[in-house]
Amino acid sequence: MLFAGIGREGQERLLASSAVLVGCGAIGAALANLLVRAGLGRLRILDRDFVEPSNLQRQILFDESDAREALPKAVAAERKLRALNSDIQIEGIVADLNPRNIREHLPGFPLILDGTDNFETRFLINDFAVQAATPWIYSAAVASYGLTMVIRPGQTACLACLMNSAGAAGIEETCDTIGVLGPVVNLVASLAAGEALKFLSGNENSLHNRLVSCDVWSGRFQTIHPERNPRCRVCSLGEFVYLEGLAQPHITMCGRDSVQIHERRRTLDLLALQQRLAPLIPGVRQNGFLLRFQVPPYEMTVFSDGRAILKGTKDPAVARSLYARYIGA
Repeated sequence: MLFAGIGREGQERLLASSAVLVGCGAIGAALANLLVRAGLGRLRILDRDFVEPSNLQRQILFDESDAREALPKAVAAERKLRALNSDIQIEGIVADLNPRNIREHLPGFPLILDGTDNFETRFLINDFAVQAATPWIYSAAVASYGLTMVIRPGQTACLACLMNSAGAAGIEETCDTIGVLGPVVNLVASLAAGEALKFLSGNENSLHNRLVSCDVWSGRFQTIHPERNPRCRVCSLGEFVYLEGLAQPHITMCGRDSVQIHERRRTLDLLALQQRLAPLIPGVRQNGFLLRFQVPPYEMTVFSDGRAILKGTKDPAVARSLYARYIGA
């Protein structure tokens, strides 16, 4: 309240406001931590994954006991956040956001926060946000590089505008293939949380409407003001292919304890994929037609057309998570 930009009135608005966070990994955990400590009145968290020991290097809400119990991140986050601020409403939901359940989980919140780890889900959020005219904050980080931007439908470029007009605006590698430094996660989360506090405290005029990119290793920072694409399929043409389920990978059961992912319009370089995964996963092999590796208790077979078969589960959420983790989205 002592900060002139917020004051008592802004703090009261923040307490009366709410947000929904999709994904509670590295950036999501840091975002949730900052907003709950700042006094956000209500936060809903959706996440499909569980806590693993490798998460602890960067996911600040979790500890070794969470990893030992393999707690769902949404559950562990809710417990930790309640201990930080018992006066606000926190709801952790274990769910894989998809076109079938998005209208159940996201409506009713003035702001959507991106804590996801793949562009499949981000494009789904973007479709929903543009159609519902709901602002959202895009955030991503990998290695030492990160970026974030507030997307306000009808006022700023949307995510589809960014991806089509600026090839460097997205991150294609994943934390599980090339790693991520904790400092860049917290930096991106802090930048995103700052914009969220402006919006939720009633200070929309202070939003800078820029895509901010940063690299904590090289020290490079850049901001650009992306223009809306007049031919954008989402915010200009109103084509919501992710929301309608037409662009996401189609998932089917294929035999006992196996899931098949049918990735649309994708070609994979299997040799390059093998070289990328080999330092991380022993025994990765490919023959020009398919690539196969094991992440016990699962075995994944990947084809050059982007299709993959995951053995060891019948759960589409597990298949989607492992595909995004090792192949990318």
